[in-house]
Amino acid sequence: MSRTDTFDLVVVGTGVAATSAAWKCRTAGWSVAIVDSRPFGGTCALRGCDPKKVLVGAAEIIDWNRRMKNKGIVNSIVPEIAWQDLIEFKRSFTEPVLMQREEQFSRAGITAIHGSAKFVSDRTLEVRKHRLLTGNHILIATGAEPAKLNIPGEENIIKSDEFMELDELPPKIVFVGGGYISFEFAHIAARAGAKVTILHRGTRPLNNFDPYLVDMLLKKSRDVGIEVILRTRVGSIESRKDDSNGGCTGYKVLYSDTANDKAGSVDANLIVHGAGRAPALDHLNLESAGIQGGSKGVKVNEYLQSISNPSVYAAGDAAATSGLPLTPIGVYEGEIVAENMLRGNHATPNYKGTPPLASVGLQENDATTQGLKFKTNQASTVEWYYSKHVGESHSGYKVMIEENTDRILGAHLFGPNSEEVINIFALAIRLGLKATELKKAIYSYPTNSSDLEYML
Repeated sequence: MSRTDTFDLVVVGTGVAATSAAWKCRTAGWSVAIVDSRPFGGTCALRGCDPKKVLVGAAEIIDWNRRMKNKGIVNSIVPEIAWQDLIEFKRSFTEPVLMQREEQFSRAGITAIHGSAKFVSDRTLEVRKHRLLTGNHILIATGAEPAKLNIPGEENIIKSDEFMELDELPPKIVFVGGGYISFEFAHIAARAGAKVTILHRGTRPLNNFDPYLVDMLLKKSRDVGIEVILRTRVGSIESRKDDSNGGCTGYKVLYSDTANDKAGSVDANLIVHGAGRAPALDHLNLESAGIQGGSKGVKVNEYLQSISNPSVYAAGDAAATSGLPLTPIGVYEGEIVAENMLRGNHATPNYKGTPPLASVGLQENDATTQGLKFKTNQASTVEWYYSKHVGESHSGYKVMIEENTDRILGAHLFGPNSEEVINIFALAIRLGLKATELKKAIYSYPTNSSDLEYML
């Protein structure tokens, strides 16, 4: 006989979108259950941005050391990454999250359940055999997972979160796909001494970023020894066997040029998926709840409510919105959903001025397509103080300013501390500040932020 528990809100997922909504609704007095098939904490805390930054920090030390060679630094003792030690250090950040999140849910009075949830009706989910959860409202915040590649040998490709659990780093690594995950991990692996190749299907990687700065990134990547091969369609992956023991000794990635079908191949000890992510919805059985979904996620209205099942909302990577797949956007959407569930639909997300890495607002082509009149300021900043004093050989910016209003339409940065400086542009765009107002601000010096006045 099945056991059914009823809650005001049932949340599927324990990432930032899920937890922000759950805590807000629980604080308002609602009964809340949260369920996840994976360890509690979500992508950012366990498998994404937080642990990745630990690895990036080590890679930056190696990169800084190399850049400063013959610029006052004598490399008598060259630092190296001890990969296993680095992974153990990374785990000192991720492993406590599991217990902390369990305790946080318990203290808040949120019923936390480990299990894989699937819909059996419009408001009921089956978590385990004979365990049903019914919610007056349901939030789908299951995040994303690597997209299916549908190529022979795909089972030999590891996910990005598996890369961050490797006890040893193999000597030859191939990344399939030229997205930002591939480039970030490729730079880490290269600094750790691996021979790295990125295979990308298009003529230019990172299509959501400004081409001027992407070209700089490509030059930087190749300078540090990363081979980036464009216009490549991966056809299959073959494992090489050692006949003496029947074990796998490596792989051969077979590809063809998308322009002329010329065949090629590259050998690897490890292959990593970097060809994009898709909403993690397949296991939810959305059809049983009458929930319309697609390749971009659950189809929602302006209030982040399912267009086909009014009891259901979606947020974060699981929702088909124009929001970018970023942690701050997940938190923001979770709060929007909670507000609408608690007080009726009235709040709508405003994605204006939300930065993907070091880019915010419109790209130049988008602004032109919209018929906007603007001026473009762009330049290499290699000779500017903050790049030059750390020996950075690739850095630059592009800023678009509307002619009649002096509004900042878009800003794109590449170089030291870009991920921090971009927040100032993001705030200016969101608040509608004029370029002249931003330029007149007094910034601490010498800092990267003080360079803003020269970009405007």
